[in-house]
Amino acid sequence: MHAHSPSGPHAHGGGSTSRVLQFALLITFAYIVLLVITGVRAHSLALLSEAGHNVSDFLALLLSLAAVYLQARPASTRRSFGYSRAGVLAAFVNAMTLVGVAFYIFYEAGRRLVAPEPVHPGTMIWAAAAGVVVNGVISALLYRGSNDVNIRSAFVHMLGDALSTAAVIVGGWMILMTGQNWIDPALSFGIGALILWSSFGIIRETLNILLEGTPHGIDPKVLADDLKTIAGVNDIHDLHVWSIGSGVIALSCHISIADIPPSESDAILRNVQERLRVEFHIDHTTIQFEHADCEVAHGCVIPIEPHRHKHGHSH
Repeated sequence: MHAHSPSGPHAHGGGSTSRVLQFALLITFAYIVLLVITGVRAHSLALLSEAGHNVSDFLALLLSLAAVYLQARPASTRRSFGYSRAGVLAAFVNAMTLVGVAFYIFYEAGRRLVAPEPVHPGTMIWAAAAGVVVNGVISALLYRGSNDVNIRSAFVHMLGDALSTAAVIVGGWMILMTGQNWIDPALSFGIGALILWSSFGIIRETLNILLEGTPHGIDPKVLADDLKTIAGVNDIHDLHVWSIGSGVIALSCHISIADIPPSESDAILRNVQERLRVEFHIDHTTIQFEHADCEVAHGCVIPIEPHRHKHGHSH
């Protein structure tokens, strides 16, 4: 028995999200050009690091835009779930590129700590100030869609940029006051650490989705115990909960019930689906009813007492 909601998280609002991403791409590209020019003129690794950070953000936004387009495409016989994981893949690629950028920044910062280069703090400050405004505006626009891991990956990138450019302002002021040029590469180490921190959470979440792990916040044991309180449900086994895409949770399970007419079992099914929808926000379900000992419980996530079934099935 199967049920699902035809509308996913991208069924509505895709047009506005697409426009926001296009606007963010345009502004980010212009800011990258500004950072490269000012970073070279000011001999500032911190500004050039920010340029690298913003290049990764530009790619993140571009991938997110492509993912929004793909996720809006309807399901087909070849791709029955549609393209819900396109955004997840985009977020994973975005995060992995950030890791590479971070380690390159560490390398350059280490080299400059050994041989500091003179920088122009005034140029650093005004270029970074422009970045705080640009990245802050884009972050605010993306925040509304941050419940989607694809959009959240872009949001985290832009918010991280806003914070790191604010740190560049502080660093420029300190260099201006003290004349200590080592502050610039030291600041770059901090930016690199911020990049790594922002990427690891996205990598962990996207890998969990791609590997079909249990979604965050759902305990299968608690879920099964909750469903067992529904009248007519005798047992829950062969339970699997996973994410089709960001915010789209699917469930399949076997439910043991008494040997009753289909009209009565249909009422149990409706109650189970309602409980899953209201309590666990799961709309896409595949449920198999049984009234005899289960012979197909080898892949059970929730163990069953030995006398309740015989093992002999795998998915």
